[in-house]
Amino acid sequence: MAARKRASAADTKPSPPPQTQETTTQIDPPIAPPKKALIFKFCLFFSIPYFYLLYQHYTIEQELRRSILINASLCVTGFFLTQRMIPVASRYVLKRGLFGFDINKKGTPQGTVKVPESLGIVVGIVFLVLAILFQYFNFTADSNWLVEYNAALASICFMILLGFVDDVLDVPWRVKLLLPSIAALPLLMAYAGHTTIIIPKPLISYVGQEVLDLGWVYKLYMGLLAVFCTNSINIHAGLNGLEVGQTVVIASAILIHNLMQIGASSDPEYKQAHAFSIYLVQPLLATSLALLSYNWYPSSVFVGDTYTYFAGMTMAVVGILGHYSETLLIFFLPQVLNFLLSLPQLSGYVKCPRHRLPRFNPETGLLTGTRDGTLINFYLRMVGPKSEKTLCIHLLLVQALGCCFCFLLRYLLAGWYK
Repeated sequence: MAARKRASAADTKPSPPPQTQETTTQIDPPIAPPKKALIFKFCLFFSIPYFYLLYQHYTIEQELRRSILINASLCVTGFFLTQRMIPVASRYVLKRGLFGFDINKKGTPQGTVKVPESLGIVVGIVFLVLAILFQYFNFTADSNWLVEYNAALASICFMILLGFVDDVLDVPWRVKLLLPSIAALPLLMAYAGHTTIIIPKPLISYVGQEVLDLGWVYKLYMGLLAVFCTNSINIHAGLNGLEVGQTVVIASAILIHNLMQIGASSDPEYKQAHAFSIYLVQPLLATSLALLSYNWYPSSVFVGDTYTYFAGMTMAVVGILGHYSETLLIFFLPQVLNFLLSLPQLSGYVKCPRHRLPRFNPETGLLTGTRDGTLINFYLRMVGPKSEKTLCIHLLLVQALGCCFCFLLRYLLAGWYK
């Protein structure tokens, strides 16, 4: 969850009017403008390899390329729409008392500012609108992918709802483990694809066959993957920009991976599976970049559990229906490490405080790692105190290196492993 302290009833209770003839109405200041320069630099850095692969490096069918570009055009519109809606939604959530205080700035003037909470709901709504509108341009009524596409949207929508309920009601973390299982039900019930896996070549002699049908076990695996992805984004958090930043990095890697698989394959069904993934990841990336422009340090909005659940479920869905769940887990390598470090506290073996955040020193402005089992604290214990912005950049670089390691691993194992 975000590095914030949920507002209590005392925080939201109106102050008594002053003993004067006139009553002054206190108006919360508007949120800071979006950090457009940061987003422009990232888009420029990412778009060069992306469009090079799409237009130059690989020969991609014109119809498939057209669908990807239509989806991208809708995403550009969604980016600007999200940027416009976030300040509007911020005013509404502040009026309803849905705000928090940044714990990592406690003891400074910034630590007393009311930061609007749960702005992930804006991203989720715009994402769903884009994904639904895209059906008009790409799918026909008898399309084989339409049922699974709508089931994926139903699961994502369900997760947005449950995440927002969590933000409002603040449910216990043990209950949070069950929420993705419930949200994944529409996808599991409507899934009509194959339930087989390709056995790695070194293990074929032991299994006795190249393709193994797992049946209901595969669907169970799908549900567990959804639970892991949603909660892994949620617990690897606590810094301004970290939740959205890691999603942006992973989504970018997923897009490049899908283009590489489409360009290298000659199987139409295989290409459609990866194109399906692109149709959902591009809106996720566009809307997340709009949110990042407000959530980057110093954050003027908090994303809430609504966003972390939504982002995790979306990436789990595209990994499952795109049939590259193994690659997705390697993209999630820092999240896997964070989960393993957190396991003693999450299981109750070690005492687990409500906020497992690093210790902030208001005099130096630096964060120091505690003994809590998170990747953030572990990294700080290894490299020493860092400012919040520097620490977030370092962790996002670790995320990017993990994605690069995945591409390298796939390249080295190609032809030998599968």
